[in-house]
Amino acid sequence: MKRFAFLPFLLLLLQACSSIPQRPADAVANRADPRTIIYVARRGWHIDIGFSMLDIPAPLASLSAQFVGSRYLFFGFGDRHYLVARNKIFPGLLAALWPGAGMVLVTALAAAPEEAFGSEHIIRLKVSAAEAQAAQAFVWDSLLKENGLPTLYGNGPYAGSLFVGAVPKYSAVHTCNTWAAEVLREAGLPVHSRGVLFASQLWSQTRRIEDAATARISDRVAPFAAVTSLQAPGAGLDHELSNMRR
Repeated sequence: MKRFAFLPFLLLLLQACSSIPQRPADAVANRADPRTIIYVARRGWHIDIGFSMLDIPAPLASLSAQFVGSRYLFFGFGDRHYLVARNKIFPGLLAALWPGAGMVLVTALAAAPEEAFGSEHIIRLKVSAAEAQAAQAFVWDSLLKENGLPTLYGNGPYAGSLFVGAVPKYSAVHTCNTWAAEVLREAGLPVHSRGVLFASQLWSQTRRIEDAATARISDRVAPFAAVTSLQAPGAGLDHELSNMRR
């Protein structure tokens, strides 16, 4: 019986990876960030990985033709049969826990990710261009292709989203969050994907990376702040001369 103890949680995870609501996107977006950023978006029990379209090179950039006017692309992994099923009933949930065909949900945003998902659900990870391209290459290699082009399965569950066939298999031990961790690991980020099944496991790892980056910036800024807090050259001498005149 113990081996079935986590079954309810895995079923909830599968459902979370398929029904991922998003906030209405404002058509007026903030100015694009010129840095190379990997966006980590938490949608309940599901993690998406996103990039600015300005930072996406070919061949992954070919997907941008499907989303004219959008500025960001997010990618999430899931079970193909369950995602495209009209009636998501319990047998379908249960079957998806065994290895089966995967699916990638591509979501386009016109607004900044923080506006679409909420700032509390977005982590920005700054990486080099080469590291970002390594992560994007992993995403591209995950897409099922026909004649060199991604295999599109139709519109996603909401406006600005598409289902694309996936090469990796989905299972109880390789979930949407496992795949997202693999994307980040390809970028050279210090995350592990083995045993990552739930969004909280990956979110805590990315949060530590974000906190470490913030701490490094603070350490670099602190010496300059200390210098500016000192008196300007000659200030002490002026004070002594003033006392001598008295």
